[in-house]
Amino acid sequence: MSSSQKSPLKDILKTSLPAVVDLSSQTITWLIEAIFIGHLSAAALAGVGIALQIILLTFTVVLTFVVGASVIILRYLGAKDSWNANHVLGQALMMGTILSFFIALVWYFGGTQILTIIREEEPNARIYGVQYLKVLSYFAPFIIVNFIALGIMRLAGDTMLTMKVNIFTNVVHLSLSPLLIFGLFGLPRLEAQGAAVAASTAHTLALFYTVYYLRSRKSVLFLSFREYTSINFETFKRLFKLGVPTTVEQLVWAVGQLILSFYAARMGIIALAAHQVFLRIQSVLTMAFTGFGLASMTLVGKNIGAAENQQALFTGRVAGRVALVFAGIITLLLILFRKGLLSVFTSNQEVINYGAYAIIVFALIQIPKAVNIVFTGNLRGGADLSWLMWLAISSVFIFETVGAYIFSFVFHLMLMGLWLIQGMDETFRLSLNYWRFKKQKWSTKNIS
Repeated sequence: MSSSQKSPLKDILKTSLPAVVDLSSQTITWLIEAIFIGHLSAAALAGVGIALQIILLTFTVVLTFVVGASVIILRYLGAKDSWNANHVLGQALMMGTILSFFIALVWYFGGTQILTIIREEEPNARIYGVQYLKVLSYFAPFIIVNFIALGIMRLAGDTMLTMKVNIFTNVVHLSLSPLLIFGLFGLPRLEAQGAAVAASTAHTLALFYTVYYLRSRKSVLFLSFREYTSINFETFKRLFKLGVPTTVEQLVWAVGQLILSFYAARMGIIALAAHQVFLRIQSVLTMAFTGFGLASMTLVGKNIGAAENQQALFTGRVAGRVALVFAGIITLLLILFRKGLLSVFTSNQEVINYGAYAIIVFALIQIPKAVNIVFTGNLRGGADLSWLMWLAISSVFIFETVGAYIFSFVFHLMLMGLWLIQGMDETFRLSLNYWRFKKQKWSTKNIS
């Protein structure tokens, strides 16, 4: 390390650890709600599950504003230009507010049509899903705007504040869910509608908490109501230009995961059940790894904004090492406690035995996955977003679509083949992303 470079380790840990708690707690909350819904019936679990997939797909589209705004804001914060950073925040929230009303209409009127993907012999599942979506549609503006605001604050480095908001949100959500789903303590039994009311109430209250932080100057950003209510089409074009590649990248990745689930379904119910358990575990781990990726994006973006490209390069590498150590510990724990971990999710001994042999491969791929998430964050901080989009498109086709089929059905590796190919995908993308970051292609990116 040269004398001009300072160690970013403290900043990485200070930013990433709250983000790990923040993002992991969200995933765990939705997981617990699914357990509550599952106690109603299989139809309720299926219907609400599809409704949640629609909601998560919506959030992927909204990422256009979160990532687009964050990349610009990080450059301004690095250059000590708070006024322009706050301007972009206000514009992003205004655009998100406008979009949220269209999303509300889609959830309310489109829910019935979208949920026809549920087979006709399960009409109750469709009813549960529609009920859930319709209740959330009433609160869509609050939910969407809070998602955007928290996303931007998190990427700006305010991870301690976003952690506090999300812990509050999740406590309210999990406190209300069983009361309203099952009708406890004299409250009406609302079932799926109760779950939606609990989630909507929690996220609506959270918006007021978020706005409080953005107006109290406890955040690095400040929400100006003047910027929020005055449209600037030039800023909107910049947000859209920078955000669309990430939205496409995330949509492509979601399609890849659906293809893998389809392949798992072809292997039979035992393989599919084991695959779903792995996906549940992976969702929590991914959120934890994303905490390090967000920290690296924040710090790298600020360094570039301050014209400190070598410090940005050094910071990105240190963040990768931190993720490597963390993932190594996770991998060891997964291997040592594999059967016990599987039994938490299912009591079916066939599923446990089937999954136990494949979980070693699942555990090992966490290492390249964690480090790749960090280098993806490094490149996002450098606004190298089109590269990430095209890499996602090509890797999903090569690995998740073609490679997974060959490994699982031609080579007869079955479930192990599905996860082995994902490990190869993560390693492939990590190698290319590391090369891209090292070459500093991002230093020539113009975000104006």
